[in-house]
Amino acid sequence: MFRLCFLNKKPMDFTALVLTRQSDRSYLDKPVEPDKLEKILACARMAPSACNAQPWHIIVVNDSEIRNQVADATSEKILGMNHFTKQAPIHLVLVEEPSNMSSSFGSWVKRRHYPLIDLGIFAEHICLAAASEGLGSCMIGWFDEAKVKKICGVPSSKRVQLIITLGYPAGKTRIKIRKATEKVVSYNRYGNSIL
Repeated sequence: MFRLCFLNKKPMDFTALVLTRQSDRSYLDKPVEPDKLEKILACARMAPSACNAQPWHIIVVNDSEIRNQVADATSEKILGMNHFTKQAPIHLVLVEEPSNMSSSFGSWVKRRHYPLIDLGIFAEHICLAAASEGLGSCMIGWFDEAKVKKICGVPSSKRVQLIITLGYPAGKTRIKIRKATEKVVSYNRYGNSIL
């Protein structure tokens, strides 16, 4: 199925794709086509992970009542956080699953929680795939996890690490404002920007 999704589509230049992807906080009142959602989920499944553990489960929230409940759990009235989330026709709830023995052992030895790194890669696969389909997305890290778990039936032993909104963006693509290359890249030693 995965290979068939992309046979008749000309791939977007990767640089153009990266420049197109942004955190969209305004969405059109337009549903996401099921075939586009399937392509995005197929791309997400192909994300790499430490020791191929694939420590993730994704809940696609597209029921309007449940989606509004999840949106309420992401918004904060006092700080004005995430009030746009009700506009998004789809919320993707990313649940951390246990990793395999090799990844767990590596996490313990190196004191680095590999599943969080893996979920970050998984999430970016989703956002880049969405951009390639003309959709907008936004990763949401500010939410009431207990409420989201209750709404979506996530077992108490598991963690909801991220929510991604998905839909057609209402705004235009913005120019990216990023630190200069020499501020974030060095060669051979930390802080050495000489080639």
